[in-house]
Amino acid sequence: MQLSEAQVQDVLRKLVDPNTGKDFVATRSARNIKVSGADVSLDIELGYPGKSQQEPIRRQVIQALKAAGAANVAANVSSKVVAHAVQRGVKLVPGIKNIIAVASGKGGVGKSTTAVNLALALAAEGASVGVLDADIYGPSQPMMLGISGRPESKDGKRIEPMEGHGLQASSIGFLIDVDTPMVWRGPMVTQALEQLLKDTNWRDLDYLVVDLPPGTGDIQLTLAQKVPVTGAIIVTTPQDIALIDARKGLKMFEKVGIPILGIVENMSFHVCPKCGHESHIFGSGGAERMAKDYGTELLGQLPLDESIRSQADSGKPTVVSDPDGPLAAIYRKIARRAAVKIAESQRDMTSKFPNIVVQNT
Repeated sequence: MQLSEAQVQDVLRKLVDPNTGKDFVATRSARNIKVSGADVSLDIELGYPGKSQQEPIRRQVIQALKAAGAANVAANVSSKVVAHAVQRGVKLVPGIKNIIAVASGKGGVGKSTTAVNLALALAAEGASVGVLDADIYGPSQPMMLGISGRPESKDGKRIEPMEGHGLQASSIGFLIDVDTPMVWRGPMVTQALEQLLKDTNWRDLDYLVVDLPPGTGDIQLTLAQKVPVTGAIIVTTPQDIALIDARKGLKMFEKVGIPILGIVENMSFHVCPKCGHESHIFGSGGAERMAKDYGTELLGQLPLDESIRSQADSGKPTVVSDPDGPLAAIYRKIARRAAVKIAESQRDMTSKFPNIVVQNT
């Protein structure tokens, strides 16, 4: 049966991408549609990293077009991550397309563990990813990524990022001894953050995940005013005390014009390893209510699980320790959802503007 391009478009309009919840025509993912009699070829370009999603989507497209009458279908599914808009007046950092800030109102909610696993999940889905440890007083990423040693500098001005599990990483923890306390005042801390970001030789990153210290102080303010942030993820637990501070963190990002990608609820529940009973130690439904109150999305909920802690402490976080396990699947789903939210946001067009040169003629 001979198909027209309009018929192919109609079929694609009825197919929903499970990650965006939208069809492939509405998201402009369907490209290069070619129809020759009963043969159809096309490209599907996803705006988010989706290595694990590409084959299921390819099968979905082929199946639907064959059901519509196509004899042969050649569908190529790929991902392309582009730079997206940031706060007004803040320039993009060379070598980085998108910066994701991972924040919490208070400490002890598992923010750093969430940040490193989200970064690893984005990398597992095919993105080029870096981690910036912005917690100057308590850097934990070197330990979580299992990285030791000192970074190199090829020109004496900029440092090369350290590498662990395929991630590029920069942290004050690489420059000081583990037992050395950072007895610094605010201005020194904010200057250190700027230098770690801008004096690290990041190499073509799709995403830089910034692991922020808890609270809404100097570092957060510097990030909001001087660092081009594409979006922020708030990490909390269901406990009321944690939620009070998480709300403050969320409001801070709203005030400075940084979009909230969503909320991650850590330690949502505990499943007894012996009897399988599920208990809500820190309460339940808190992050869901918070997401509803602020019109944002609950990206995912993670259990209170001993393996998440032990794997991060050993330098092999969950996404690399047990990549096919149920916990890694949750992290990957959260990462994909955050990446989709970024893909749906406004693109950065500053690179498209011509340079205006004024000269005497």
